[in-house]
Amino acid sequence: LAEKAWALIEEVEAMGGMTKAVADGLPKRLIEEAATRRQAAVDRGEEVIVGVNKYRLENEDEIDILAIDNTAVRKGQIKRLEEVRRQRDPKRVAAALAVLEEAAESGEGNLLEVAIEAARARATVGEISDAMRQAFGDHTALPEVVSDIYGPAYEDDPEYKTIVSRLGSYAQALGSRPKIMVAKLGQDGHDRGAKVIASAFGDIGFEVLAGPLFQTPEEAADLAVRQSVQVVGMSSLAAGHRTLAPQLVEALKAKGAENVIVVVGGVVPRQDYDYLMDHGVAAVFGPGTNVLDAANSIIDLLEGKRRNI
Repeated sequence: LAEKAWALIEEVEAMGGMTKAVADGLPKRLIEEAATRRQAAVDRGEEVIVGVNKYRLENEDEIDILAIDNTAVRKGQIKRLEEVRRQRDPKRVAAALAVLEEAAESGEGNLLEVAIEAARARATVGEISDAMRQAFGDHTALPEVVSDIYGPAYEDDPEYKTIVSRLGSYAQALGSRPKIMVAKLGQDGHDRGAKVIASAFGDIGFEVLAGPLFQTPEEAADLAVRQSVQVVGMSSLAAGHRTLAPQLVEALKAKGAENVIVVVGGVVPRQDYDYLMDHGVAAVFGPGTNVLDAANSIIDLLEGKRRNI
């Protein structure tokens, strides 16, 4: 353990230090490789997770969850913001935001200190962010998907080879590899699972597009249409599936892309499956789903769509 840790430290030092390594994506890439390798071990049963890939209950009780009306929450928050804006001193807010923008553009002064002063003047988080956005612009994380991790872990596994062959036959009949977009919507920044799926599906033979973080349903639909994908896989780990998945389906329909298959994966309670299916989602892959089972299901959906077109 010490020797391997030291080897990593030396690798980071050779790159110019940890800041440079982070900028180059080394730690994130190594973490994603390890996560994909572990998922393959779980799927193969080499690593046991009780209740997930072994000793699962035949009938699982529904989980007691708190249902959130996102529309009502949004309306309530807007009302609160309007109240704050009515009660604050607009001149003080404008002055504080101007100081913040100047500090951001010049690089002089303590940015946190002037941001706190803007907050004390009752500037909103959005207004504070907009002031800094004038100087820094928007950060867009470029998704990078690791490859040749999941596939080699299966080596000559018969089930894996069957799925790869089945997908190859479908691609040959279609004239190209089926394209799937893995989407992260809303304020859900947890992308480890999405990256694992993207990596594994790429090894299986899909053409994979990893969408950027924090997209709106409309942005995701627009990207899916521009990239001519056949499937959009929405990853949900922050309980936004009941709101965002139906909106994604409707956004695709509005763009004339109703033939694009929408599936949802992540932390989705079983009692929400029917709701999602009733709102246009073709399949739901909850916690514990085997990646090969998910791939088989999506090929089933693709073949069904192709037969119906």
